[in-house]
Amino acid sequence: QVQLVESGGGLVQPGGSLRLSCVASGFTFSSYTMGWYRQAPGQERELVARITSAGANTNYADSVKGRFTISRDNAKNTVYLQMNSLKPEDTAVYYCNAPFYYSTPMRPMDSWGKGTLVTVSS
Repeated sequence: QVQLVESGGGLVQPGGSLRLSCVASGFTFSSYTMGWYRQAPGQERELVARITSAGANTNYADSVKGRFTISRDNAKNTVYLQMNSLKPEDTAVYYCNAPFYYSTPMRPMDSWGKGTLVTVSS
């Protein structure tokens, strides 16, 4: 049974920082690229960062590039998202998943966690 448990969100002022964590279980975590997604009110879920299985490569959406850093600790089955220089438009519920868990079609797992809410506001 897959579990994805996100934590670390909260209320932060513009320019502030947060570090999100996602603890995964129920699958071979170290075999999969992991990603962080976010969903803002009224918007579709978007992939903002991903990291390959061994942590060698990362990719970011243009909207967060230079401000967010994704990392992982396979020994702890955990993926992190360090968020710096936060902006109000970063406000969203943040989720983790494996973007390429399935290959045909390429998609994440059907099982999503509850997410963690990040609110950036003055």
